[in-house]
Amino acid sequence: MSANGLIRAFESWQLTGKPMVLATVYDTKGSTYSKAGHRILISSNSDYQGLVSGGCLEGDLAERASAVIAANEPTVITYDMRDDADDLWGLGVGCNGLIRVFLQPLMANDGYEPFLQIAKHLRMPVSVIVATVIIGKSGTPAAGTTLIWDGSDIESETLKRLVPGCQAARTVGKTILNTEEDGFTVLYSPLQPLRRLLVLGAGLDALPVVNMASELGWRVTIADHRPAYLEKGIFALAEQTALIDPERMSEALIPSSFDAVVVMSHHLLTDQIYLKQLADAELSYLGVLGPVARKNRLLDSLGSTGDSLRDQLRGPVGIDIGADEPESIALSLLAEIHATLAGKLD
Repeated sequence: MSANGLIRAFESWQLTGKPMVLATVYDTKGSTYSKAGHRILISSNSDYQGLVSGGCLEGDLAERASAVIAANEPTVITYDMRDDADDLWGLGVGCNGLIRVFLQPLMANDGYEPFLQIAKHLRMPVSVIVATVIIGKSGTPAAGTTLIWDGSDIESETLKRLVPGCQAARTVGKTILNTEEDGFTVLYSPLQPLRRLLVLGAGLDALPVVNMASELGWRVTIADHRPAYLEKGIFALAEQTALIDPERMSEALIPSSFDAVVVMSHHLLTDQIYLKQLADAELSYLGVLGPVARKNRLLDSLGSTGDSLRDQLRGPVGIDIGADEPESIALSLLAEIHATLAGKLD
């Protein structure tokens, strides 16, 4: 499940005032469904949002979460599924891996920390490092101690001890499980902001783009200059719908705040206006719908601005999967964006 799904579940359960449990994968070996740094939430009634496994382990985790809530103490649990002869609880999981999970109580009187801050930073534009003490020792930070580090100076002497590990995780850009010199064990995990997608054009073919991107947990803004397109009310899954003046798009929406922008108004002059304003935005992905001849016509019409966009602008958009209808085109487009943002495509 997406990080955005976790946030939505958290905000809903938070309204009840009842405790929850944050389950964090902190170590794996062999073939496992999730990797270190992956999180799910478990409610006080054993409901859960997110998956640690393919659905095999979550029921057991939910039962153990009840004990964590009752004791108001974190705990660790290990699932070892590497023995093919061991038919785990008769389920035949067959993952052939080991997974260790840290269960951390989230209480209303503690402000549901640390997940409240995790959710807050997921919606901010910069990445941070989450340091979670998994195993504490006498004289060291206790298990469950959590630092969300954005590079700022830390006043707490206890939390200062976690900063070097945060710096190391930021340098390598990946999750680190480390046993420190004093014998306590910490998970240092980069927390990436939720992806933000801007769709410029609210035609019917934009609907599957918005819906699929929202299902991925992305924050989607859809904008158009034609009121009738937005008044249909079909873009319920978008975080924001905006009626804009194309000439002032960059003022209204700040394109550089998005990870990806797709231009799909299907109106040549409007697309040209959009692209002119997008030329200076630092974007990880920029695409325009339509055949290559249309893209080249747009770029040629922009002169030197078009020349600066030529190597950046993708079109036709999407990975070639034989897409021939709005839904499959949306799938190919979002696959290309996802792969680009993950560093799998140039």
